Amino acid sequence: MIDTTKKLNLDKVEIIAGGVDHSEGVTVTPNQTIYCGGEAGQIYRIDNDAPVEVANVKGFMLGLASDAENRVYAVDNANKCVWRYDPVKNATEKWLEGPKGNPFNVPNHGVFGPDGSYYLSDSGDWAKADGKVWVKRPGKPVEIFTNESRNFPNGNAVSKDGTKLYVVESEPGAICEIEIKPDGTAGARKVLADLGLLVPDGIRVAADDSLIVSFYAPNLVARWSPAGGLEALANDPQAVFLAAPTNFEFFGENLDVMIISSLARWQLSRAKLGVKGSKPHYPDKKAIGD
Repeated sequence: MIDTTKKLNLDKVEIIAGGVDHSEGVTVTPNQTIYCGGEAGQIYRIDNDAPVEVANVKGFMLGLASDAENRVYAVDNANKCVWRYDPVKNATEKWLEGPKGNPFNVPNHGVFGPDGSYYLSDSGDWAKADGKVWVKRPGKPVEIFTNESRNFPNGNAVSKDGTKLYVVESEPGAICEIEIKPDGTAGARKVLADLGLLVPDGIRVAADDSLIVSFYAPNLVARWSPAGGLEALANDPQAVFLAAPTNFEFFGENLDVMIISSLARWQLSRAKLGVKGSKPHYPDKKAIGD
């Protein structure tokens, strides 16, 4: 059992990007540019550890993702859509909405698979067990991927080989795995770890195939593996460096630096916690279906 009352490895965490507006989502593009969102619809680029607002759609940005063209995909819970920001054009367009007559409810976090499919968690209402996961496959309309992940599905990640979707569910807390079948449909939901009252928010696949998870509550970053279970990597009971950490991304040539968003503060954090991330799936225009 993790002792969440004790500080852990905070000497390996530093604050950057002061002034961002309660960022929930963060992404690192292939050219190693960091972007994050804001709760008033901002998209920020982080230049020399300082935020530069590059877009504002008057919404509430949650999860972010990137493609091979260094474009940013930002989930907007207020406008119930996903925006795409193109840094070359310095322009933002609405990229994805729910089907006509069945709009997204609480769109939260999106991630690409290696084939260009985009998986979007739709959390639903807290403690109502009405969440789902959508998928936008290349050249096809968005549709429901699975209704089985119902307990406030939040952050998600695709395995290195593209055969599994990992989802953290926040109420009650759980780490789940959903098979991505060869035809693109979903297999059954499998609970890898029951987290009880812990509130997981973000998830990424590490280079060694373990799963790195950030927890909105408590202020925790941990690693989960089948052999080792849940292992704390950093804990901040005073919420100074990690304040409701939501999403994160790996950064740097060796993918051994974590850029972590803290929804409860006006900052990002940079941490080196002894873990390396796997390379994200960055689909190109052809794979996405542009």
